Amino acid sequence: MQLQQNFQLKDYNTFGINVYAKYFGTFSTLNELQYLLQDTNNYCKAVNSKSNTLILGGGSNILFTKNYDGIVLKNEILDIEKINEDEDNIFVKVGAGIMWHDFVLYCIENDFAGVENLSFIPGTVGASPIQNIGAYGVEIKDVFFELEAYNISEKKNIVFSQSNCEFGYRDSIFKNKFKDQFVIISVTFKLNKTPIFKTSYGAIAAELEKNGVENLSIKAVSDAVIAIRKSKLPNPSQIGNAGSFFKNPTIDNDYFEKLKIKFPNIVGYVVSKTHTKLAAGWLIEQCGWKGFREADAGCHQNQALVLVNYGKAQGTQIYNLSTNIIESVKNKFGVQLQREVNII
Repeated sequence: MQLQQNFQLKDYNTFGINVYAKYFGTFSTLNELQYLLQDTNNYCKAVNSKSNTLILGGGSNILFTKNYDGIVLKNEILDIEKINEDEDNIFVKVGAGIMWHDFVLYCIENDFAGVENLSFIPGTVGASPIQNIGAYGVEIKDVFFELEAYNISEKKNIVFSQSNCEFGYRDSIFKNKFKDQFVIISVTFKLNKTPIFKTSYGAIAAELEKNGVENLSIKAVSDAVIAIRKSKLPNPSQIGNAGSFFKNPTIDNDYFEKLKIKFPNIVGYVVSKTHTKLAAGWLIEQCGWKGFREADAGCHQNQALVLVNYGKAQGTQIYNLSTNIIESVKNKFGVQLQREVNII
């Protein structure tokens, strides 16, 4: 539980960027977190410096562009328990340090439905509401009940309901107004006793048919999602990456119709009466970036949304590549891409 100095973070971020934290520590309980934060505060007062603290989960949605001149604390709270149920739902409280996919597997083993479409997403449970992770027609907000978070400055726990979190597309209040102000301790999910299957998104239906699934189950859906993700996304243990680097942009329907005239094959999905969501991967691929590589920084050959580190790329190289991609998409389509990955 003691802070370590000049700690290498290469194995603690899925891009595999070789950077160092000035100080590093882990915590598995709230008391340990409070102790480390107090220890950090005391140190900063002694040397008359500001306390820069980064809470690290699985390191799967972060790009380090330099050494971290502060304290990195890794969340390893691993408690999980069923705390309540009613006629239709199961309520499960999950420690923020548990890996997300491990939680999904726990739900499948216990026949708790609702998160099967979110299988094989990297990162921790604690990071899931911050990002409002989503895939194949399901987002965290669809199964979220509440979370417990520790306010660093006020030194107290606060419970956030769904409305308090202000969930948006890959967004929440913890990425904006309350950024770096809270440490998520646990998340409680409201899961279904009877599955509500969503198989019309992406290639799930085709994968289920390929697997010869006749009796639909949450495990069958999960297996299909895992197979699809493995076929599209590189394994971070083999090629450094953080999954999708960019958000799918949303534009006005009128502008989408104009783009369709010029680009008849453009991929878009109507999300409201006024807006359409575009496939960022398609836009990037049309600009010629798919499979691009310069030194060890590149754009994956199978999925243009994924930027990769082939070995020894620096974070600045990955970041500069993302900037060039954003500029080219803007120039070609008049559409502004936004990074999904947090830049440090």
